[in-house]
Amino acid sequence: NHLSFFSGFGPFRQYLVNSSWEAVKELSKRGLGDNIDLRIMQLPVVYQKAKEQVCKIWTTLQPLLTVHVGLASSTTALIILEQCGKNKGYQERDACGFHPEGACCVLDGPEKIESTINMKTLWKNISVEGIDIILSRDAGRYICDYTYYTSLYYGNGRAAFIHVPPLSESVTAEFLGKALQTIILAMLEQCWEQRE
Repeated sequence: NHLSFFSGFGPFRQYLVNSSWEAVKELSKRGLGDNIDLRIMQLPVVYQKAKEQVCKIWTTLQPLLTVHVGLASSTTALIILEQCGKNKGYQERDACGFHPEGACCVLDGPEKIESTINMKTLWKNISVEGIDIILSRDAGRYICDYTYYTSLYYGNGRAAFIHVPPLSESVTAEFLGKALQTIILAMLEQCWEQRE
């Protein structure tokens, strides 16, 4: 039985309800089939705390795949598949008013780390009715990108990051949960192919 881990984020700025966490809770209700033990966790929008939680996931649980879901406040209704995490450039302050020392994730870490999931292949083979999915190589140098890089670093690339839009009349938590289920099942297929 394979363990997969999912995280969403808590409230920040004007978003008192963070669509990423709502989507992850919805995914958890739906599940990913019998052979996936699905665990979820809400991460705070705080660099240091998010990093500690992510390290703990990898050191204690060593999941097959960890998928982080974040809210992209700038987007219209788009789901964004993030291919890589960046190490430097974290100037923006978190919910506690801090930014990381040296504005980077891991002091001697590589500039960027790519996910072992090929997002382009995934993107070509997948469609979710009612919403566009796009690819990105820049997760935005805030808590999302920071968390992603940390997870890629400690998980040897076995992490993925998906940006979801804010909740709206057309984009409900149920809708996002269902979309995540479709996307993540395709990610898991890739994981299994890579292992064989």
